Amino acid sequence: MLDLKRITELVGELEEEQLLEVLADFTKASPSADEAATVVQACQEGMTIIGDRFSEGEYFIGDLVFGGELLTNTIKVLKPFLGESDSTISGKILLGTVAGDLHDIGKNIFRGMAEAAGFEVVDIGIDAPIQAFVDMAKEVEPQIIGMSGVLTLALDAMKDTTKALKAAGIDSKIIIGGNPVTQEACEDIGADAFTTNAAQGVKICQGWV
Repeated sequence: MLDLKRITELVGELEEEQLLEVLADFTKASPSADEAATVVQACQEGMTIIGDRFSEGEYFIGDLVFGGELLTNTIKVLKPFLGESDSTISGKILLGTVAGDLHDIGKNIFRGMAEAAGFEVVDIGIDAPIQAFVDMAKEVEPQIIGMSGVLTLALDAMKDTTKALKAAGIDSKIIIGGNPVTQEACEDIGADAFTTNAAQGVKICQGWV
């Protein structure tokens, strides 16, 4: 039986080799999409450990970057099992980390899971200016716009970006995600939904399309 707690610990300890060995054994059994999603969630919990250790001064920027790469590799391994997608695109999502925030781990996890679910994802990266969201939304006409942020100041950037998008006449659904996001913040920002869990976020998007 898969030890999800062990997976969380391996991510938190940045034990890439051991983690990939566990994942290799896991995928040999052809897991279901739900089973694969629970592993991604366990990895997300491991990223919380990394974030906490960074805040406490135990880990450094290099460790955060390595953790992000570790998660990216994990998503690549699990992507074939996260959901069957064919040539039909479920919908289009414009995604980015808002201005003033340089974190991309949560964004990348969400992108990987959304792509596995059949979405076309246009990722404009980190520290994305308000105008970048507006311009790209006009260009690609996404059904959904996802804004990510880890820092508390990201909430103001999300609110300003949402106002600019609506002022530009863009009527895409807006979902926000990240540690500081709450129902109260979602309402203040003017977003349609919020999530702190990538799998849940993808389900919300699927409900919209």
